Amino acid sequence: QGEGWTVGGMAKGAGMLAPGLATMLVVLTTDADVDTPGLDTALRAATRTTFDRVDSDGCMSTNDTVLLLASGASGITPARDAFAEAVRTVCDDLARQLIGDAEGASKDIRIEVINAATEDDAVEVGRSIARNNLLKCALHGEDPNWGRVLSAVGTTNAAFDPDQLNVAINGVWVCRNGSVGDDRDLVDMRRREIRITADLAEGSETAVIWANDLTADYVHENSAYSS
Repeated sequence: QGEGWTVGGMAKGAGMLAPGLATMLVVLTTDADVDTPGLDTALRAATRTTFDRVDSDGCMSTNDTVLLLASGASGITPARDAFAEAVRTVCDDLARQLIGDAEGASKDIRIEVINAATEDDAVEVGRSIARNNLLKCALHGEDPNWGRVLSAVGTTNAAFDPDQLNVAINGVWVCRNGSVGDDRDLVDMRRREIRITADLAEGSETAVIWANDLTADYVHENSAYSS
């Protein structure tokens, strides 16, 4: 909410949440007086680091839509940066809620890739980790299996030296310099939110991807019917 103007939104999504063609319908509204180019710029910037980085199950569908509608009813034209940040904040909140409501999920996984050579490398690595089914199963079983994180990193074209990789799970650096780090028994896996940090030690770029674990409930919800 700005001074005399607001941005709000609603979103629908359950499964098949991955960038490109997600099963996702989002409508954002604002009473700010912003022209079409301004709305387009703010929305594209916001979705690039929010909805486009939600990757619940790596699957896609045909309903990938995000709309931003402006009535101008407030009569106020906010500063460009303030409006863009408000749109991004709403998108980020809705994206997090989509992850929290994902089909059959018991864990929300925040994957942060740091010190990458490029942002593209950071996104590629984060998405590879997010889509690694062995890791998703391990996290469902509350197993801080950092070896599966390294395996996911290794399938990418990102720049990294295997002997320089570091991995933290819920704040514990279980892998240091590509080998055994702190005691994995120190990792508390009981919370719903799991935080993975992958340090590529190649630069200064970063990216965050959100994913879910792989559960028996997810399999049931997607197999116990015929369509």
